[in-house]
Parts: sequence; structure tokens; C-alpha cells
Amino acid sequence: MMEQTASRIKTEAAAQSVLRGESKGWKKVLPFLGPAFIAAVAYLDPGNFATNITAGSKYGYLLLWVIAFSNLMAVLIQSLSAKLGIATGKNLPEVARDRFSKRSSILLWIQSELVIMATDLAEFIGAALGLYLLFGIPMLPAAIITAVASFLILELQRRGYRSLEAGISAMILMVVLAFAFQVFVAAPDAGAVARGIITPAFQGTDSVLLAAGILGATVMPHAIYLHSSLTQNRIVGRTPGEKKRIFRMELIDIVIAMLVAGAVNMSMVVIAAALFHKNGLLVEDLSLAYTELDRLVGPMGAVSFGLALLIAGLASSSVGTMTGDVVMQGFINKHINLYLRRAITVLPPLAIIISGVDPTKALVMSQVVLSFGIAFALIPLIRFTSSRAIMGELVNRRITTILGWGVAAIVVSLNLFLLFDLVV
Repeated sequence: MMEQTASRIKTEAAAQSVLRGESKGWKKVLPFLGPAFIAAVAYLDPGNFATNITAGSKYGYLLLWVIAFSNLMAVLIQSLSAKLGIATGKNLPEVARDRFSKRSSILLWIQSELVIMATDLAEFIGAALGLYLLFGIPMLPAAIITAVASFLILELQRRGYRSLEAGISAMILMVVLAFAFQVFVAAPDAGAVARGIITPAFQGTDSVLLAAGILGATVMPHAIYLHSSLTQNRIVGRTPGEKKRIFRMELIDIVIAMLVAGAVNMSMVVIAAALFHKNGLLVEDLSLAYTELDRLVGPMGAVSFGLALLIAGLASSSVGTMTGDVVMQGFINKHINLYLRRAITVLPPLAIIISGVDPTKALVMSQVVLSFGIAFALIPLIRFTSSRAIMGELVNRRITTILGWGVAAIVVSLNLFLLFDLVV
């Protein structure tokens, strides 16, 4: 607790120096960096590996534009979430509890917990699969090791949020370096990459379904809840003017973090397109991706892939546990010990692993579940940030609100398509 307090005081003092105009250049941004990188971990979880590798191996560079578009959506969504926390001093679930009926809050809490369970499933299985691929550890012991490691990462939170932000950022950096190396050895067609990013296109209903899965893996409901919590009390603005300046700085944090996350997601598709699709290989299994990388570019390519999968799974599993605490406290004003929550959330992934379900298929289906949860977080977020009574001077501009509702309409439409496809 003392370490947390010292970290908070130091960051607050540095931030107030910036707000008073005493810090110049790049130093004025530093106190505000961090929250978006923790939220960005949700955009790099193992579910992204499954959907992106499948997309690249099946359709080449075709669906790169979906990731680019999703990332632009993510910048807008995460900025609204961060702004809500800065303006109100409350997170999204807390504001929802204040504004909605008790029954509605309970229903929103239940669906958010289901979404987090799907998130935990993807992250936990991904990390365990990474251990299996790298060291040959069977999935069940690997899952237990993953659980222990996730507890250790949560210890960073006890040391203060700056320690947590530094630890998570370091893990993101390792994932970035791993995929940078894989892109280098894959030697993709730069022209095809550019066309894939700027040319929207589909190839049949399967590609639309996969695009919806990519959206579910890129725009994450729990990141929407979490970001408002990360900014609500981190640096407190005392006046409307200070709150506006804090938000402008946080926006820099968001753009940098989302650019990093988007680049990593695109690199997964690019690698699969350059190596698997080019050679006529349909790779829908992460174990097969590891094996084929070893065969096509050598053991370093495979090892870097396995390490990225392991690190991303460990980092994102801890962030998922933090979000579970936020939604329970926010929606129903209840709280359980963070370590007890981590212990409970370990059970469903262990059950999946014990049952023998294919890990990659479980990852892909978890992303479809996640896509259904986006609207339940996004629609209240847009409503609240569009209200001057709630937001004060940080209320959305008209164009921001229009863009927000446009994003929500796209998400809901894709969800309806998914539902129709699964039923029919």
C-alpha cells in the first residue's frame, strides 16, 4: 500500500507540473503514459493470434483493412472510455449503476462477466499453448504454470500502478520485437500489404464471419470497461480546463498504444499471408502455425511466435482479472479479493483443457462471443459521454457522437449477421 501511495504521489506531482506549464517537450507527456498500454493488452491477446493467422492463411492480405478499420474504431472507443473516467472520476460500470435501474445493472454485470470468461478462456489457453509449443509441457501442467505466473504479474499491481504499467509495457515490447523479427524473415509483398490495408473487400460469407471475429478480437469489451477505471483517479483534474489538458495528454497515450497494437495485429496477418497463403497452406491451428514456421523460416521464427503467444497470454490474463474486479465493483457494488477472482477464473479454462477441446477452435469461438459483448459496453459509453450533465466541458462534440453511433451500428449489424449465420 505504501508503494502504491508513493507511486501515485510521484506521478500526480509530475502531472501537476505539466498542467502548470513547467515541463516542456517530450517530458510533459511521460506522466500521462501508461493506461492505454494496459488497455492495449486486450488487443493483443491470443484470440487475435487465432483469428489473424486464420485470416492470413485463408485469404492472404485481403482482410488487413478490417484490422486497420478496427484500430481506428479502437482509438475512438478507448478515448471515450478514458474521457469518461477523467471527466467523472468514475468508471463506466459505476456511471451505469448510477443511471440505470438495479435490474439493468445486474444484467449488464452478468453479461460482462460472461464476456470476461470468454476473454480469460482465450488468454489462458493461449499462454498454456505457448508453453506447450516451446517446451513440450502437456497442456494441463502448462495451464497450472500459467495460473501461477499470472498471480505473479498481479503482484505488480500491489506495488503501484506505475510498476504495473512498466511491467505490461515491457511485455508488449517483447511481443512487438517477436513479430518484427517474423515479418523480417517472412519478407512479405509490400505492394500487396498496402492494397490489403486500403482496399475493403470480402470473398464470400466465410470471410465476413472471419472479419467479425477479427473485430471481436480487436475491439474488446473489457478494455472499454477497464480504461475508464485506469483514468478515473490516476491524475485528477481540479478544474474543467485541467481535465481537458489531461484528456489531450491521454489521447497521445491512446494513439501510440493503438498504433502499436494495430501494427502487431497486422503483422500476424502479413506473416500468415506471406508464408502460409503463398504456399497454399490453410493454417487454422496455432500448433500447426508453429510447426510450419519452423519448417519455412527455421526454429527462430517458430520460437519467436511461441514466446509472443506465451507473453501475450500471461499479460492479457492479468488484465482480464483486473477488469472482472472493476465490473463487479461498478455494476453491483461488490468486491472480492483479486487473487480469489484469479483462482475462480482459472477453472473454466482448465475444464476446457481437460475436456480435450481443440485449443485453437476454443480461441476462435471465444472471439465470436466477445463480439456480442461490445455493444453492451459501447452503447452506454456513447450515451454517457454525449451527456453534458455527466461530462461537463468534456462532453462529446457532435461529430464524435455521430462517429460513435456509426461504430455501434456496424458492431450490432455484424453481430446480427453472426447470429443469423450460426442459426441458419
